[in-house]
Amino acid sequence: MSRDRNRTFDRRNTRLKTMFAVLLTVLLVATLSPAAPSAGSSELNLTILHTNDEHSALIPHSPAVDHDPGHPDDPTVGGFARLATVIGEITALKAEEDEPVLLFNAGDFLGGTAFSWLAPAGHAPELAIMQAMGYDAVVIGNHEYDYGPDVLAEYLLAAGYPAAHQSTAALASNARPPAGHPLAARDLFRDTAVFELDNGITVGAFGLLGVDAESVTSDTGEIEFLDQHQTAQDMVQILRDRGADLIVALTHSGVDEDIELAREVVGIDVIVGGHCHTALYEPVVEGDTIIVQAGSLGRYLGRLELAYTPETGGLRVRNGANDRPFLIPVDRSVAPHPEISRLVDGYTVILNDMVEDLSAGRFEDVLQILARSPFPLPNHPPLQESSIGNFITDGMRLITGEVTGERVDVAVQANGNIRGSIIPGSMPHAADAVSFYDITNTIGLGHGRDGYAGYPIVSVYLTGEEVRRLLEVAVLLAELLGDTYFLQFSGLRYDYNPDNAVLFTVPVMNQPLPTSRAVTRAELYTGEGFQPLEDNGHYIPLERGDEQLYHLVSDSYILSFLPMVGDMLPHLSIVPKNARGEAVPIEDLDELIVYRSDGRELKVWQTVAEYASVQPAGDDGLPQIPQYYADTAGRINQVGSFPLIAAACLLPALVVAGAGLGAVSFTRRRRRRRTA
Repeated sequence: MSRDRNRTFDRRNTRLKTMFAVLLTVLLVATLSPAAPSAGSSELNLTILHTNDEHSALIPHSPAVDHDPGHPDDPTVGGFARLATVIGEITALKAEEDEPVLLFNAGDFLGGTAFSWLAPAGHAPELAIMQAMGYDAVVIGNHEYDYGPDVLAEYLLAAGYPAAHQSTAALASNARPPAGHPLAARDLFRDTAVFELDNGITVGAFGLLGVDAESVTSDTGEIEFLDQHQTAQDMVQILRDRGADLIVALTHSGVDEDIELAREVVGIDVIVGGHCHTALYEPVVEGDTIIVQAGSLGRYLGRLELAYTPETGGLRVRNGANDRPFLIPVDRSVAPHPEISRLVDGYTVILNDMVEDLSAGRFEDVLQILARSPFPLPNHPPLQESSIGNFITDGMRLITGEVTGERVDVAVQANGNIRGSIIPGSMPHAADAVSFYDITNTIGLGHGRDGYAGYPIVSVYLTGEEVRRLLEVAVLLAELLGDTYFLQFSGLRYDYNPDNAVLFTVPVMNQPLPTSRAVTRAELYTGEGFQPLEDNGHYIPLERGDEQLYHLVSDSYILSFLPMVGDMLPHLSIVPKNARGEAVPIEDLDELIVYRSDGRELKVWQTVAEYASVQPAGDDGLPQIPQYYADTAGRINQVGSFPLIAAACLLPALVVAGAGLGAVSFTRRRRRRRTA
C-alpha cells in the first residue's frame, strides 16, 4: 500500500514540476518579448457610414415650410448641412481612436425635389456637396438616369469627374454604355474602387443597379445592364486579386434583392443598400454577409462598426458591444454645418432664379407659400384612390383645359410618379401652409424635349371604348405589378373587381391570361370643376363599343406605355389620336405635348402648383385647399362579385353535371316509352 502511495505522489510531483516549468517559460517569454496576440487583440476596427435615396433633399423637410433653425420644436428632418455635422462628429471621434472611417452612398442621390431640376441646367449640387462632406464612393441608382444618360454625363462632368474619382468614386459595375458615349469614353463611372486604410485593412467596393431599379429607370438610352449576380461574382474576384481584405457592395436594389445577392454570390462581406427606402434598425445577416440600409431623404445616417481579424478573415459587428445605434436620426438636435449650409444656400439662389424663369414670373421662391390646408393630402394607402391623386389629376385636367382653351374630359397619373404626401406646416410661422417646394416634391420627376425638368403634359383623344380599356389596363397593372403602376383619375369614376382582372395563369409559360371584364361600371363626369361625390346629374355611362372621342391628358412617360399595351394584349389596344381622330404613331408622340403661350412645354408640376394657387382665398387672402380633398371622392371603387376564375373552374363541372342530368332524363324517357 505504501509503495503505491509513493508512486502516486511521485507522479503528481512530476506533473506539478512540468506544469511549473511550462508556466515559468511562458512568463519568461512574456517578459522578454512583445505580447502574443489573443483572439480579440489582433482585431482591426473599421466604421462604415452610409446613406441612400437622398432624392435631392438638400434642405430639411417633411414639410420644408416648417423649418425654423434653432427652434426647439422644429419638426423637420434631414438636410445636407445637418447630415454633414453628424458625419464630421463621428469622423473626428474615430480619428482620436485611430479608427478609419469609410462613407458610402447607395444611389438615388438625385431626383425628387426641385433641386434636381438644376441637373439639366448644368449643375451638380448633390454630388458636389457630397464630395465636400467626404463621401468615398457612390453608386449610380435609377433616378440618376431621370434626365437620360446624356444629362447624367454632363452632371458628372459638372461634378468634376473623372478626376473626382480620386476623392469620391462613382460606381456602376453592371452598366455598359456604348463605347462612344461620354459615360464610357470619358471614364465618368467605374466598376470598382479600392481603399487602403491606415490600419492595414484594404477594402474593395463595387456598385450594382438592381433588377427592379433597372425596370423603373426613366431613360437609359442604349446603356446595357449586365446580370447582377454574375457581375458581382466577377467584381469580388477582381477585388480579391487586387488585395482587398473586405468586399463591400453598394447596391441600388432593395432588401429582397440584396438578400438574394448575398445568398447566391460568395465573398461579399457587406452590402450597403438602397432603392426600397427601408430603414434597417438592425442589419440583415444572410450567411456571412451583413446588409444595411438607412431609409431615405437623409432622415438617418447609417453607422456600421466592424472588427476584422486578419489571421482568420473573420468579421464581426461591434455596434451592440459599443452601445451604438445602427441608424442616427438627423433632426433638429443637430446643428447645421456652416460650410455645407453656405453651399446649399448658393444652390438655392440658383434654383429660385430658375423657378422664376420656368414659371414666367409666377413663382419666385421654392419656399413660397401657395395655399393653406388644415389637413394633409396623403398618397396612401397603396392600391387605392388617394386624395393627393385626386388633387394632382384635377390640377392636370382643369389647368390644362385653361391653357389650351379646350375642355379636358379625363386626366390620369400613376402612383409611381407621385412621390409623397402634401403635408401642411404645423409651426406657428407656417400654420397650415403649403409651399411650392413641398407640392412640387410630390410630382416633379422627369424631363421634357425642351431640356427642362418635369414631365410635360400630353394631350390625346381616345374613344369611349378605349377609355374603358384604359380602366381595364389600370386594374391589370395594379394586380400584376403593384402600387407603382396604380393609376389615379380625374373626370370619371368606376367600379372594378380585381378578382376578374386575370382569368388564370398558364402553368407552363407562367403567363397570366387577362380578361376585359374587371370593370363593372364606368361613368364620365360632364360638369365643371372638381367632380362631386354625389350623383348630381353630371355623370354619363361609358358604354362598351362607344366610338365618341374624349379628351385625355397625362404625361409623356405614361403615354409612352399606351401603344405597348396593344402589342402585348391586342384586345386591350389603345391608339392615341389627335383632335381629328387621326392615329398618332409612337415615333410622333411628341406632337401631342401641350405648350404654353410662351412656347414652353406645360409641365405636370406647373399644373399642380398653379391649381393650388388659384383656389378660393381664405380670411388671410391666401388660397385655401377645399375640404373636398380631405378625403377621397369615390372615383375608384373596388367591388366584389362572383369571380370569373370561379366560373372558369366550375365550367367543366357544370358541363359534366349537365351531361349527367341529360343522361338521367334520357333514360327516364326511354323507360316511360317501354312501359307504355
